[in-house]
Amino acid sequence: MTQKQKEIFSVPNIMSYFRIALIPVFVFVYLQADSYRDFTAAGVIVAVSGLTDFLDGFIARRFNMVTELGKALDPVADKLTQGAVALCLLLRIPQMGWLIGVLVIKEGFMGISAVMLLQYNKKMDGSKWFGKVSTFIYYVVVSVLVFFPGLSSPTKSMLIALATVSLFVAFMMYLPIFTRMWNELRKTDA
Repeated sequence: MTQKQKEIFSVPNIMSYFRIALIPVFVFVYLQADSYRDFTAAGVIVAVSGLTDFLDGFIARRFNMVTELGKALDPVADKLTQGAVALCLLLRIPQMGWLIGVLVIKEGFMGISAVMLLQYNKKMDGSKWFGKVSTFIYYVVVSVLVFFPGLSSPTKSMLIALATVSLFVAFMMYLPIFTRMWNELRKTDA
């Protein structure tokens, strides 16, 4: 097997492919759910996806399997999963609109900034601890919302507010990092 094939088929990258493959499965199961068993199945899918999200990065770093493909693939799998789960929940829980709004703003800003910085061969070196905490909170909240669709509306709102605030805080903590990167570019151009 060539080095390129080893990168493509590394364990962490296979976990990212698996997460992407779980998205349509979750969407189908959740949108068809009408019993406790169905919601449990959808919740297990979200939980497995979240677990593989944390494991793939750990395995990549621990066993020296970090690849450029993995650095791009992992956040794509993460954002696609987060978006699909949030949109599915929105169909049953209108309060999800706030979380989706913050998610779109945060990820839109970070995605556009990352693409623009790549033009100058500049990129952020992986996610930061506050991004990981925010992602963890997100997965816990959406898993609870999927597993327990009968929660009271105030409880759902409180959980959604927790995830929304954690996303917003992570976004505010990423802003200075991107600002510093742009300022460094300006200094080298001057």
